[in-house]
Amino acid sequence: QVQLVESGGGLVQPGGSLRLSCVGSGFIFSNYVLKWYRQPPGKERELVAFINRGSSSTNYADSVKGRFTISRDNAKNTVYLQMNSLKPEDTAVYYCNAFQFANVYWGRGTQVTVSS
Repeated sequence: QVQLVESGGGLVQPGGSLRLSCVGSGFIFSNYVLKWYRQPPGKERELVAFINRGSSSTNYADSVKGRFTISRDNAKNTVYLQMNSLKPEDTAVYYCNAFQFANVYWGRGTQVTVSS
């Protein structure tokens, strides 16, 4: 049974930090490209960050460049999203995604709220 389970979300003040984690099971984690998406209230889901299988390549949405860092630990079947200098506009449900050819898996998401 394939699963992706996110954790680490919560309420944080503007300028604060959070680290999201996503643990995969039921598939060969190291073979998959991993991504973080987010869906702000009332808006469509958008791609936040991407990391390739060997961690040699990452990419970020312009809105989070310089503030967010994606990383992965294949030995732990875990992908991370370190989020610094958080802004109210970062408020969203954050989802991890694993992709390999026609196989696409999603987690259920974790809520991040940035508010004073």
